[in-house]
Parts: sequence; C-alpha cells; structure tokens
Amino acid sequence: MKRIWTVIGVSDVPSSFKWYQSLFGQPETRPGHSYFGQILDSDGTVLLCLHQWGAHEHPTLMSRDNATPGNGLLLFFRVDDFDASLKRARALVAPLEEEPHANPNTLTEEFSLRDPDGYYVTISALDL
Repeated sequence: MKRIWTVIGVSDVPSSFKWYQSLFGQPETRPGHSYFGQILDSDGTVLLCLHQWGAHEHPTLMSRDNATPGNGLLLFFRVDDFDASLKRARALVAPLEEEPHANPNTLTEEFSLRDPDGYYVTISALDL
C-alpha cells in the first residue's frame, strides 16, 4: 500500500491544527511541534500535514508571499459523517464557499469552505 502525505504551508500550526481537528470532529490535541503537525485519522492514517511557512529550507514552503496559498491545490476529503461535518464547518466559517450540493462527477453530496490560510477545502460524503 502507498499513501500520500499532503503538506501545506500555514501561518500558525497550532491554530490550523485545532481548526482541522474541529472540522473533522476529532479530539483536540497539540501538534508534534510548533512548526509541524500531522492531522491523523483514528487508525493513524495521515490526513494532512501542516508546516509553518519558512520553518525550514523547503523551496515551496519558504514564504506565503511567493504564491497565493492554495493556488493549484484543492484539499478534497471524503467523510463518513457528512451531516456532522457540515454542522462543524458552519461553526467554523460563514459563509461556506459552496453550499451542500450533489456533485455530478462523484454522485455524492459535498460542500466547500476556506481554511484559516485561504486553502479551498471540499468535504464530500463517503458512500459506504
């Protein structure tokens, strides 16, 4: 099995860490470091990595001023608790970028919002 670890540059790792945990309905914990944290699923699968802008010598994570955060990137999560995710999302942001609707490609319900750093996040219902 192979897995991808998506790493995004963020302004405040602990704050973004808390935001994503709230969105996913996870218990609040602290990131491993002030400059890096991994949002994990209940089985330990890495869902998303958060990296402080400029914390290391990674060329694409040096500064948010070099590019618009989220340009060319869509964070797309399939969830098994869509209605609860929608409720949590509405508590985090107002308004949503896209209200819940049926995606004609995935044939599932989805909605979209922006995270604190401006990344476009889509939450899609996972048919089980």
